[in-house]
Amino acid sequence: MKILVLNCGSSSIKYQLFNMDDENHHVLGKGAVEKIALKGSFLKHEKENGEKVLLEGEILDHQTGIDYILGVLSSDKHGCIKNLEEIDAVGHRVVHGGETFNSSVFITNEVVEKMNECIELAPLHNPPNLSGISAIEQLLPNVPQVGVFDTAFHQTMPKYSYMYAIPYSLYEKYGIRRYGFHGTSHKYVSKRACEILGLDIKNSKVISCHLGNGASISAVKNGESVDTSMGFTPVEGLMMGTRAGDLDIGAATFIMDKEMIGTKSASNLFNKQSGLLGITGISSDMREIREAAAKDDKMAKLALDMYSYKIKKYVGAYAAAMGGVDAIIFTGGIGENAVYVREDVCEGLEYMGVELDCAKNETIYSKEELISKESSKVKVVVVPTDEELVIARDTKQIVEELANR
Repeated sequence: MKILVLNCGSSSIKYQLFNMDDENHHVLGKGAVEKIALKGSFLKHEKENGEKVLLEGEILDHQTGIDYILGVLSSDKHGCIKNLEEIDAVGHRVVHGGETFNSSVFITNEVVEKMNECIELAPLHNPPNLSGISAIEQLLPNVPQVGVFDTAFHQTMPKYSYMYAIPYSLYEKYGIRRYGFHGTSHKYVSKRACEILGLDIKNSKVISCHLGNGASISAVKNGESVDTSMGFTPVEGLMMGTRAGDLDIGAATFIMDKEMIGTKSASNLFNKQSGLLGITGISSDMREIREAAAKDDKMAKLALDMYSYKIKKYVGAYAAAMGGVDAIIFTGGIGENAVYVREDVCEGLEYMGVELDCAKNETIYSKEELISKESSKVKVVVVPTDEELVIARDTKQIVEELANR
């Protein structure tokens, strides 16, 4: 079965075409369309053999972008399939499923209607996700589609974990609660870590740290999410590239009063001007901040200390919430590559049974590896995330189940 996975953003589309027929699967081609509806739009494509190609053109909307993708995948010169009929199904990343979707779903008109109802929960993300679904419906009308939601994995959280201590009527009226994000990543790495470590996922306590420009931590008990750091929106929780993370509501309203700004400006401030960028004034890129800290930049050093400290606090809290922890996972661009962040987070957790192998940790970049000592009661492991593979697997399972009915 050949499955096309699409991740449609506001001005971009990332894609991978999987061959899921063999046991291990493999990617036939992948790439991205960038700057949709902007000047200088282009498509970058990578073949299975690693050869890369850049195609420039006027790409005015998501349907045009997906049309470009389908054209490249099936072209004689750059393609990996002879024709579009080889595509058996399309899986879409959808950011927000609200309380409606607790698992991946086969996309029907009724499902699209319910997804539209979730737009107000993710007004920047869900509309382009829906545009991708609509485009495939137009371009490949007979191909089944599946929606895989970032929030679905966290729908197993108990009510005392996801509720906010605000008037209950606001939850009933507007659905204001903790939803959590990065669910597809947390699902993949928690399962994969248990496989690597020989743990029974149904009898395990795992803390998954997804650290990238956006960052979140999840407590995964017996294979299910029981708590996560992101909340009603992705701004809550950890300090991130440009997001503030946890912030006193009183501080937020105080700033709005003093700066005389409204909700849109405040949202921009806390989502796009805060975090690592806000503290350092240098960048939201951890590599650039690390370089500045090495040159004795005090604000860069402060940002690094804050970043690791906040992760460590959540690790401790989630170990307490689950009554212990068997493994701590690092994933995402920073989690997989920033050896100093992993070391800083683990330092001081010896009381919990964490013993990091510092020498080994310094050699691990973007590959699966155990980085704790053999004597460590709590295992520490790096697991590169693969959200696209989760989407492809869910899509295959759902389409096959429908075919067998």
